[in-house]
Amino acid sequence: MKSMRWLVLGLASVCAVVAQADTREVAQKHLEAYQAYLGAPVDEFHFWKFDRWQPLGPAHVAVWTTPNQAYLLTVDGTCPNLEWADDIGVTSQAAHVVSRRFDYVTFGNQRCHIERIESIDLKRMKADGKLEG
Repeated sequence: MKSMRWLVLGLASVCAVVAQADTREVAQKHLEAYQAYLGAPVDEFHFWKFDRWQPLGPAHVAVWTTPNQAYLLTVDGTCPNLEWADDIGVTSQAAHVVSRRFDYVTFGNQRCHIERIESIDLKRMKADGKLEG
């Protein structure tokens, strides 16, 4: 019985590693797709709420402020587990404005400084067939 438990735990660990590798590979492909449609870096963006978000690896996350407006946020390198977050938040030191100078991506008990903000040209991505919806 004890050896069976270890076997199950061992198999679960292997499955978790495989799932993690697949997820990182997919996240990297999504990041590369978005990078081809980025605008110039901006210091801040306005929002009322997030329509959705997508983790894109350990240092990047895409956030949609509306169904037609999205930004790629790059956080500092001291942000472990961002790619595995179940939910995120973004601080706003100024009302309804996210700034790369002052704000953070938050999740769990972590807070990751935003180093770069770039808009994603969703209209062009859709026109090129690179974005669903």
